[in-house]
Amino acid sequence: MNKAIQESIAEYFKEDDLGRNQYYLEKLPAAQVSCQLKIKSDLVLAGLPWFFETFKYLGENEIDQEYFKKFEGRSYKAFETELSFPMPFSMALTGERIALNLLQRASSIATFTKEFVDRAAGSGISILDTRKTTPGHRALEKYAVRTGGGLNHRLGQTDMWMVKDNHKKFFGGIKEAVSFFEQMGSFYNPIEVEVHDLSELTEAFELGIKHIMLDNFTPEQIKSAIDLKSDGVSYEVSGGITLSNIDAYLLSGVDAISIGALTYAPPPVDLSLKYERL
Repeated sequence: MNKAIQESIAEYFKEDDLGRNQYYLEKLPAAQVSCQLKIKSDLVLAGLPWFFETFKYLGENEIDQEYFKKFEGRSYKAFETELSFPMPFSMALTGERIALNLLQRASSIATFTKEFVDRAAGSGISILDTRKTTPGHRALEKYAVRTGGGLNHRLGQTDMWMVKDNHKKFFGGIKEAVSFFEQMGSFYNPIEVEVHDLSELTEAFELGIKHIMLDNFTPEQIKSAIDLKSDGVSYEVSGGITLSNIDAYLLSGVDAISIGALTYAPPPVDLSLKYERL
């Protein structure tokens, strides 16, 4: 049993507030049904651990999750296939919406991520997410990005120190902000600095910064930044990059492209769960 997932699922069931109608829960028929997970749009299937742990939370222990692992992360065409498994009707009906919500959210993110990853294939550039995740769902959404072939930027604020605009404004500049984070005394925590022009880029170089985000740089500005790049420095490009313009940013010398929309604005995929009485 995945304890971390189970703790989250317990909160989701509190939101559904089923406990206030115990009579309804007791009267739901426990007869076995065959459940068919129907894939109704082209997608990358992601989130099956959350999907099946939802029913396991309700006491369903007969599903062979090891068997279904082989379906996770695969690309499917609409109506190409469906996954079938037996379960008591009472558990299926009680857990259906939570399970589908989680699976749809993860699959939407994985599908959208894969579109960017496929576009960047062969360039050597990694596709990263950001911390623009839904509160309470970061683990699911970051997992979905990985399932879609992307990489995680930071799981939390303290995974690495990132100097952003508000730090620079508050502390009085890049140098002062970097100094603040250096005083945190985290031996293994790297520092990344977000820069908005070549002047800030030069200042970051002078401070010995190795990880730099080129924020809202145009492709031409990125080319100029690449001309200044030295060994051991990584460039992350971010800001307004979409499927319609990403090709212009796939430049030799760029190491990664981060896209907040992977987790906050993926187009939804279509899934449903249907039953047949056994």
